[in-house]
Amino acid sequence: MTEYTYSTAIQTANAIASGDVSSRELLEAALARVDSLDGPINAVVALDAERALAAAEQADQAVARGDQLGPLHGVPITIKDSFQTEGLTTTSGSPDLADFVPEGDAAPVARYKDAGAIVYAKTNLPIWAGDLQSYNKVYGTTANPYDIECTPGGSSGGSSAALAAGYTPLELGSDIGGSIRTPCHWSGVCGHKPSYGVVSALGQIPGMPGTLSQADIAVAGPMARDIDDLEMALDLLAGPDTWTQVAYSLTLPPARREQAKDFRVAVWVDEETAPISEAYRNLLMGAASAFEDAGAHVDYEARPGFTFEKAVDTYNHLLSAAEAATWTLSEIEEHAASNEEPQGELGIAYASMRHREWLSWHERRMQQRNRWREFFESFDVVLMPVTLTEAIRHDHSSPFTGRTVQVDEKQRPYTDQLKWVGLTGVSWLPSTVVPIGQINSKPVGVQIAGPFLEDRTTLAAGRFLQEALGGFQRPEGF
Repeated sequence: MTEYTYSTAIQTANAIASGDVSSRELLEAALARVDSLDGPINAVVALDAERALAAAEQADQAVARGDQLGPLHGVPITIKDSFQTEGLTTTSGSPDLADFVPEGDAAPVARYKDAGAIVYAKTNLPIWAGDLQSYNKVYGTTANPYDIECTPGGSSGGSSAALAAGYTPLELGSDIGGSIRTPCHWSGVCGHKPSYGVVSALGQIPGMPGTLSQADIAVAGPMARDIDDLEMALDLLAGPDTWTQVAYSLTLPPARREQAKDFRVAVWVDEETAPISEAYRNLLMGAASAFEDAGAHVDYEARPGFTFEKAVDTYNHLLSAAEAATWTLSEIEEHAASNEEPQGELGIAYASMRHREWLSWHERRMQQRNRWREFFESFDVVLMPVTLTEAIRHDHSSPFTGRTVQVDEKQRPYTDQLKWVGLTGVSWLPSTVVPIGQINSKPVGVQIAGPFLEDRTTLAAGRFLQEALGGFQRPEGF
């Protein structure tokens, strides 16, 4: 079944539906591939082989009967271990949940399954999905298939590594601090961070099992090796949550442009407080040039009506508030009583702010969102970095705010890697990431941000760059 290893999810589903291959054959091949290749990668951390094989048998019987089939009918996939999956251990990387087996599926997992997908395994992440690298005390460290001395990213690093290694054609990520975008960028695959609120993340951990609220900034979204798969998956995932479905429906508008030559593209790659490597900058400028060569209007100076630093400051405060639920009240109170400058783990830096202060930062965010709206009256998308460099080497030193990352000849704070994703995330914008080339045999991607709720526009821009620059390139040895 090796001919299907790197097929897209759409191609795989079509092959099953047409009888060219069976779901069971694909699942057995996926299980064998994980068994033979995943040792040094450690992307797959919990298997559900027996139940998955039974589901594959049922899927094949449905094809034989001529039943109506869903768009993912019989397709074996993996799922990030922060999403509760019925009957399959879900830990979110925490020893406290090492034996937790959910009785139901997280909302986006259920939507994949409703479309016919068969979840056969979970993929690794950092504890509570809270780092740019994927490691924890339950399952250990996940490595990058392109270079096992480096991280695939986080928090959806097991997801991106599984895609790059050919274990699955589709994954499910979450993103509050680039947790879809960074792993896709560092692992050479495609991902889409939806507009905030478009996809219900009910059932993701954190919060703890049973939590009904959805954290500010945080979203769930698809990861794949192909833009068409991302758009198909977004169609499956997007929609009102259980609170609003009785009255609301969702129809995302079509892409603003059908052809590359008609796009109005802004390029934002240079910031003194978040400098990117020269090699990465060259590839980003190559992506911009691809649009120019196609006849698009490309502007390298246009910016929304606020500073980069102000947006990042807003992001840092609201991110910290959103992550406060992962800290105990005693930890937050101890931090507040210390009167120290924010330090240690990022999630606690501003977690002790009063609600009145949060409202002030939220208003700043809304003002920035309005500036973005004005900006996108003149532009369709903006191209920008995801992080500062290609994939970094494993670094598990604590606290992670004390880590550094080398950018050309200089050291930068580890947390600078969050700035470019925070710029767009805090304003709830959709962002699509596609690979644009490699640096020292390691892939990098571009972040394509667009207007709120106009997710199809960033996907359309990503589709053009995928076609123009070659898209996913499988890692050597896989």
